[in-house]
Amino acid sequence: MNQRVHLGQAAPELYQAVLALEQLMSDRVAKAGIDKGLAHLLRLRASQINQCAFCVRMHTRDALASGESSDRIAMVAAWHESGYFSLKERAALALVEAITLVADGQVPDAAYAEAAASLSSEEILAVEWLAVVINAWNRIAIASRYPVEP
Repeated sequence: MNQRVHLGQAAPELYQAVLALEQLMSDRVAKAGIDKGLAHLLRLRASQINQCAFCVRMHTRDALASGESSDRIAMVAAWHESGYFSLKERAALALVEAITLVADGQVPDAAYAEAAASLSSEEILAVEWLAVVINAWNRIAIASRYPVEP
C-alpha cells in the first residue's frame, strides 16, 4: 500500500481548526442538554455508516466511558429495529444518518420533520453540527488511513 499523507501532520493548522470546531460543537451539544453518551452514540452511528474504523473504535470506547451500556452501543447500528432508544434519541439518530448520507436524498424533509417533532431548535442545531463535524473527522481519518490495530 502506498504511504498516505497524514492530514493532521501535514497541515497542523487545518487540523487545529477542526479541533477548535469540535470544541465549539461539543459546547453547543452540552448547551442543548444532549447527554454525552448519546452524543458519542450519534458520532458512532455516522462513523459506522462511513466505515471509519478509527472513529468507530474511539466513539465506542467514549460511549462506554460516558456510561452508555454495551447493549445500546451494540444496537446503535440497528436502532430502527430496537426499543433501546427514546423518540428524541431516534429523531437525533435519523437526522445524523440523513446528514451523513446527504448524497442520498439531500436530508429529506421527512427526516427534518421527524426531528422537529421531537427535538427543540437548539437540539436540532446541535445534532446537525455534530453530524457535520463527525463527518469531517471520518474523512480525515479515512483519507489518512489512521491505523486501527488490536
